[in-house]
Amino acid sequence: MNDILSLKRAALVILLLVSSGTVCFSQSRKSDFAYKMQVKKAGMVKPVCTFVLRNTGSEALPAAGWAIYFNSIKDPKIEEGDTSFYQVSHINGDLYRLHPGKKFIPLLPGKQMSIDIYQQFLKNVSDFPAGFYLVWDKNPSKGYPIKNTDPGFTSLIPEEQQISQQIFEQNEIVLSNRSLSSVKIFPTPLKYSEKGFTYKMKGGVGIISDPAFHNEATLLASDLLTLFGLKSPVLPSGSGPAIVLKKMPMAADAYKLEIDKERVVISASSSTGIFYGIQSLKTLLPPDSWKGKHSSLDVPAVAAEDAPRFGHRAIMLDVARNFQTKQQVLKVIDLMALYKLNILHFHLIDDEGWRVEVKDLPELTQVGAVRGHRTNSSDYLPPSHGSGADINKLPGSGFYSREDFIEILKYANERHIQVIPEIETPGHARAAIKAMEARYRRLMKTGFKAEAEKYLLTDLSDKSVYKSVQGWNDNVINVALPSVYTFMEKVIGEFVRMYKEAGAPLVTIHMGGDEVPAGVWENSGAVSKLTSTDKSVKGPEDLWKYFFTRVNSILSSYNLQMSGWEEIGLRKVTEGGKKRMVVDTSMVKYNFRTDVWNNLIGTGAEDLAYRLANAGYKVVLSNVTNMYFDFASDQSFKEPGMYWGGYVGAEKPFYFIPYNYFRNFKEDDLGNPVDPSVFEEKERLTEAGRANIIGLQAALWSETITTPQRLEYMLLPKLLSLAERAWAADPAWATDPDPAVSEKLYRLAWSDFLTNLWDRELPRLDYYHRGFSYRIPAPGVILKNGRVLANAESPKLTIRYTIDGTEPNAGSPLYKDGVSSKGTILFKAFNAAGRSGNTVKIINK
Repeated sequence: MNDILSLKRAALVILLLVSSGTVCFSQSRKSDFAYKMQVKKAGMVKPVCTFVLRNTGSEALPAAGWAIYFNSIKDPKIEEGDTSFYQVSHINGDLYRLHPGKKFIPLLPGKQMSIDIYQQFLKNVSDFPAGFYLVWDKNPSKGYPIKNTDPGFTSLIPEEQQISQQIFEQNEIVLSNRSLSSVKIFPTPLKYSEKGFTYKMKGGVGIISDPAFHNEATLLASDLLTLFGLKSPVLPSGSGPAIVLKKMPMAADAYKLEIDKERVVISASSSTGIFYGIQSLKTLLPPDSWKGKHSSLDVPAVAAEDAPRFGHRAIMLDVARNFQTKQQVLKVIDLMALYKLNILHFHLIDDEGWRVEVKDLPELTQVGAVRGHRTNSSDYLPPSHGSGADINKLPGSGFYSREDFIEILKYANERHIQVIPEIETPGHARAAIKAMEARYRRLMKTGFKAEAEKYLLTDLSDKSVYKSVQGWNDNVINVALPSVYTFMEKVIGEFVRMYKEAGAPLVTIHMGGDEVPAGVWENSGAVSKLTSTDKSVKGPEDLWKYFFTRVNSILSSYNLQMSGWEEIGLRKVTEGGKKRMVVDTSMVKYNFRTDVWNNLIGTGAEDLAYRLANAGYKVVLSNVTNMYFDFASDQSFKEPGMYWGGYVGAEKPFYFIPYNYFRNFKEDDLGNPVDPSVFEEKERLTEAGRANIIGLQAALWSETITTPQRLEYMLLPKLLSLAERAWAADPAWATDPDPAVSEKLYRLAWSDFLTNLWDRELPRLDYYHRGFSYRIPAPGVILKNGRVLANAESPKLTIRYTIDGTEPNAGSPLYKDGVSSKGTILFKAFNAAGRSGNTVKIINK
């Protein structure tokens, strides 16, 4: 695929049909708003997003006095010749303003106008603008939402058919290697054998538990009550049928599971090991166990021994860009617990939101947790990521009260999940910056200057000019200010107190540290003052080390370790007149924990994780190429998600090889094959470095995630691949020196994994803890000898089709062995619960 997908080569128009939404111009005026995307030829083919404004009212839309605001991930441009009629202005971040120019002609009743906006890289549905609202100049503080602008999408472009054909071919390989999965515990245990008979689990079965495992016994009893509707007593001893939680010496997180005809015995030395054994027992249950109440359930009698491969098995959940409720976070914790993931990296703070209450700094949530439209943008944050004008609307606005956050901590701790909070600094900090500026203004009005400046995060006289990757020009903390460290002390102390109240462990706080743009701190009086008094700081570039050294001192005073993105272990140097980042070995002594995401080909960072580990840093592998779950699963135009670092479906985390990820590179960020020679000069992981790889982490950034359903769609089934790779032993295909043998072993392993996925785990998730809206892949479709053939990733998925242009549904004809009908044919895959994935369209001429 080239950079603008295939749109450059497609002589087709892609319409995004939008159901009519109305905006009141006055009591008698209203209009519809829509947009479509098309390809126009003007010397070269450009991707175009066309805004369509239709006047369905009785009065003309005037030539001036109004503007339409919207968010766009891409930078929209008006074609030069059109700017006298209408203009697009960048406000800040991803917020833009469309307004009439001097030659704009009033839009008469019954008429419509089209405004062509050129955008670079329109590759999928997530690229389109969102969050439209109208503002009148006479009432500039009020935004009127323009509703129903989600695009309806139909398309037929050659690349869509090519993608569908590729999926068909991939499915053929999987299906040809399919076998019944022999292991019913998930993730795959170290040792597993079946005894050839079943244990009949019944309601009210007693749980005989060592006193050290009371919490785990209580959680198990709750699960059994859900399954059977009968309470299971927790007992210190007893005979006869029972589930026994037994303490015996073994590795800290290891467990043994033994099931015979009358008893289930789970043994471990720790409560964590017992908990993991219980989760394995739950995955042995029939997949539909959680659908309703049962009188009994048949469980295979097995013997298993198990322990995790990595001690750090993490999901990074971003609730700052777009908020998720406490209930949804608890549901994610339930999911993580079932699959033995043990770290929730909680991204609570970013430019677009501060999501946790700090009682003594109310502006952090009064200002920093609220997004919406106002003339005075200091009241709260502007709309981002399509959140719209309304300040009371999820997911733009929202936060966890102190009590909410403590509840989340308790819930996670009970399920052996450690929550690592992230305080994003010094970049990505606009929400905190604007909150503390609001506090400053409030207190200055009362004359309390010293108190007003106490937590200020910006030098108000700073003339530095910069622009972040996300488009912000005011999102970086000025680390030369003493008040910054007073603020950090206050916030870190509050987190420590909340964890203590929750009885939850706090070992590390993630301090962010990524994407500070060029230009910051260069024209700041506060920086000049610091450089004149502290000779270790010679200029803006030295402020990086200065900041993290001081913050680390605060953390150390609470016996906490610092975590951060990879930049906390790097420093900027100038070589050959060019600046680049290198590993800063002087910071290794602080025992920083680095989450390393950048391994993109061509950036020079392909081996960065290994260089940091070899230098002595503790490293969590968060590789963008395999572990960014907010990325689209494939290159289909209808597949939502980001793609700037490539495409990440369920297979990418599955085939990730932690100790030699050069070997698992199959494609670059554009989907093109990778030449292994690009890694020849890259640094390999040493034995000492290997010991510093502490685990794996998937990242779920939320720019395109606006609902709980979309969160679950992007998370699943990718999370199951992460769980397998982080827990299970190093697979044979990852280390076999013979490429042909390795490939054969891999195909068998991937097919076996998908069998378990679709036969057991995803059907389980249709009902487990209220059910999860996991992604159902589109079928593969191919045109061959005049017939249309289709297949799905698993025989457990059914394919239905239509030949009349209507969307396939549960009542549509069932695909069997090919379709010979001519014309337009639509296909969809359905799971056993009746949910479906994206539609595939093909024309059989």
